[in-house]
Amino acid sequence: AGSERKSRLLKPQERERVAFHEMGHALVAVARRSADPVHKVSIIPRSIGALGFTMQRPTEDRFLITVSELKDRMVVLMGGRAAEEIIFGEVSTGAADDLAKVTDIARQCVTRFGMDPTVGQAVLEEQRLQWLGDGPGLPNKKDYSEATAREVDLAVRGMIEEAFASAKDVLRARITDLRAGAKLLLEKETLTPDDFAPLRRTAELAPAT
Repeated sequence: AGSERKSRLLKPQERERVAFHEMGHALVAVARRSADPVHKVSIIPRSIGALGFTMQRPTEDRFLITVSELKDRMVVLMGGRAAEEIIFGEVSTGAADDLAKVTDIARQCVTRFGMDPTVGQAVLEEQRLQWLGDGPGLPNKKDYSEATAREVDLAVRGMIEEAFASAKDVLRARITDLRAGAKLLLEKETLTPDDFAPLRRTAELAPAT
């Protein structure tokens, strides 16, 4: 996540937006069954340019990822943007990195892993992306028609919109926790698993979406 940059001063309104954004990621992560556990949530700006972060840590080594697990990753990534829209009525540029990651996952699901029923199971693009643990990203290798390209674009957009809608559903059902968590994050700036535990329990008791 980079080193802390406490010298970077945010306006109160920006700081509040970042708190809701990060709490959106965290609460969605708790609500999705296959998402990795939340280890830390922070609104202290980082040296890499991030204004905050939500850190998740897997409980075990994984060598295979199912389609439902990939979709849960996408929903968690859209949690920050969803929280901003719910609380402030509009989104910001703060989700740019999240959108890049979720687009990478969706495109790989469609073109590399054969996980879209409309496009089918043929491998259409060969690509290595760091986000899924394959090492440095390489250019796409495309060899398909314009009609198939349109199908791919529609499938990718559909997966992203579905993830965004699911994230909003989670947060609307947990709006009290979202507000309480953002308030706590504004007070403490960084939340550990112990700090986050009360919110985790209430989210886990609620029906999963």
